[in-house]
Amino acid sequence: MDLGKIFLLALLVNNIVVMRFIALCSYIGMTSDLGQSLGMGYAVTFVTVLATAATWPIYHYVLVPLNLTFLQILIFILVIASLVQLVEFYLKKNVPGLYTAMGIYLPLITTNCAILAVTFENISFKYNFIQSIAYSVGVSLGYLLAMVLLAGIRERIKTSPVPKFLQGTPILFMATALIGVAFMGFAGLVK
Repeated sequence: MDLGKIFLLALLVNNIVVMRFIALCSYIGMTSDLGQSLGMGYAVTFVTVLATAATWPIYHYVLVPLNLTFLQILIFILVIASLVQLVEFYLKKNVPGLYTAMGIYLPLITTNCAILAVTFENISFKYNFIQSIAYSVGVSLGYLLAMVLLAGIRERIKTSPVPKFLQGTPILFMATALIGVAFMGFAGLVK
């Protein structure tokens, strides 16, 4: 499959958040501020791409030849956790404001189902290494795009007259559903 097609499918057509509803916890939790959304999106992008770059060869060159594929979940989570620790150390030292703002959501990147889903999907879709990287970049930038979109919408919601029964999380899920409907328009983009 063409790399551009893999990338666009992951970014827009099958967006991990608004079309597949994966990683909603951090999506809802970290979009109250655009800066936090960008920081979380960049951290997830970094971890996702590096996790793919690390797990793909481990799976194909270690687990499969040694017939240890049953350890896939454990190994992939360990790799992701290690990468999250690197991001955490970097942010704590170089961007302490973002580190503090991300709070509990930074260590939760370890269990972010989007990252784990990407590593598994690269295997199940039988992508080669380069295709896996293109897919992981597309998924992570799609995550970042969804985060930024919802952060912008939340800024507007703050000053909008939202009915009492929709205030808080319900309006965010309704906004996400509408974003998902808009993303459905991209389905004809890649054939």
